[in-house]
Amino acid sequence: MKQVLPGDIVAAKANMIPIISKMYCSSSKVLLIVRKRPHVISGGGFVVTDYSQKVIFRVDGCGILGRKEELILRDGGGDALLLIRRKQAAMVEVLSLYKNWRGYTSDYEGSQKLVFSLKEPNSFLVKNNVMRISTEPRVSKKDWDFEIKGYFPDRDCSIVDTKGNIVAQMAGGKKEVPGLMTSNDLYHVVVQPGIDQAFVFGVIAILDYIYGESTRC
Repeated sequence: MKQVLPGDIVAAKANMIPIISKMYCSSSKVLLIVRKRPHVISGGGFVVTDYSQKVIFRVDGCGILGRKEELILRDGGGDALLLIRRKQAAMVEVLSLYKNWRGYTSDYEGSQKLVFSLKEPNSFLVKNNVMRISTEPRVSKKDWDFEIKGYFPDRDCSIVDTKGNIVAQMAGGKKEVPGLMTSNDLYHVVVQPGIDQAFVFGVIAILDYIYGESTRC
C-alpha cells in the first residue's frame, strides 16, 4: 500500500472542492458502498455506507417523499443535506433541449441556496447527449464543471472534470472490493481526494431517478 505523506495531505486539502460541505471532502481516496432499498418495505431510495457498514448518506425519493422529481440527500443521522428538484412548466420542457435538475442546501434559517445544476438532454438534437453539471460557485472557466461518462444502469459510470480527470467512479465489479458481491442493487463508488462526497451522491441520486431505479415511484 502506498504511504500517505504529510505533503500529500496538504496538497489534497489545497485541492478540496467543498460543493456541499468541506466535512465531506477527504484528503485520501474513499470507497463507499451503495445499497438500494426495496420499494415495498422501505419506500425505495438507497443507503450509502463505508466498508464497515457505517451509514454515511441516505437518499429518499418519490416512494418516501410522495412527490415526483424531488429527492433528499441525508447524512448518516437522517438530517437533510441536499434538496434536489426538477421543476419546469410542461410546455417549456417540451421545447427545451434539456431537463434541468437543481441541488439546494439550506441554512439554519431555512433559506435555500443553489449549489449545483445538472442538465439532462431532452432531445436527440443535443450533441453526444452528455449530462453536464455546473456548480455554484463555479470551479472551471467553461460553462460546465463536471460531466457524466459511461452508462449508469450498467454500473459503469464516472463523474469527470473539464480536464477529463475522474473525480468519482461507480463500478459493480470486484476490482476495488474483492470480498463484495455486487449487483444492480449493491455497488460501490470510489471518490477521489478533495472531492465532495455529498455532491457525488447527489448526482448519483439524480441518475438513479433518471433511469427509473430506486428513487422513482
